[in-house]
Amino acid sequence: MAPQERTQIVQTLEHSRQEFLEAVAGLSESDARNRPDPARWSVLDCVEHVAFVEERFLGWLDNAEKTDARPDPGKEADLMARVPDRSNPAKAPEAAVPNGRFASLEQAIQRFEAMRARSIQVAEQRGDDLYALAAKHPRFGPVNGVELMIIIAGHARRHAEQIRETRAALKS
Repeated sequence: MAPQERTQIVQTLEHSRQEFLEAVAGLSESDARNRPDPARWSVLDCVEHVAFVEERFLGWLDNAEKTDARPDPGKEADLMARVPDRSNPAKAPEAAVPNGRFASLEQAIQRFEAMRARSIQVAEQRGDDLYALAAKHPRFGPVNGVELMIIIAGHARRHAEQIRETRAALKS
């Protein structure tokens, strides 16, 4: 992987981190627990889910098989657009459904921050072999490490949008 590509992945992760944190900024603990209706997630649920999923995906990279995969710019562009797009509903797998893992929004944000720091570290340190790491995503099928990093970033952006929607619904 060229240094420019590694820099782009790190920037993508940083930008989605910033967008996600801006979406939760200034929210009280009680507001973070409120749900617009019983069938929707609270902001705390969203943060818990994103932190859990990011940790899970990093585990996939830690245990990934080596492959001779090559960059697929078309697939990367498709994932950049599709993952954060909330017009296509997605149901979280049972293991990733929020279940009160964190006592507070602050704890959940700290876990997200720790996982994102680790994602960035992986992108910086393993950039040269990310394309050679193989995982299987339940929704997107076989992916390499770069594609999984794109999914990680897009997943946070997707839920940042959900958090903004939830906050707006709670105000109305």
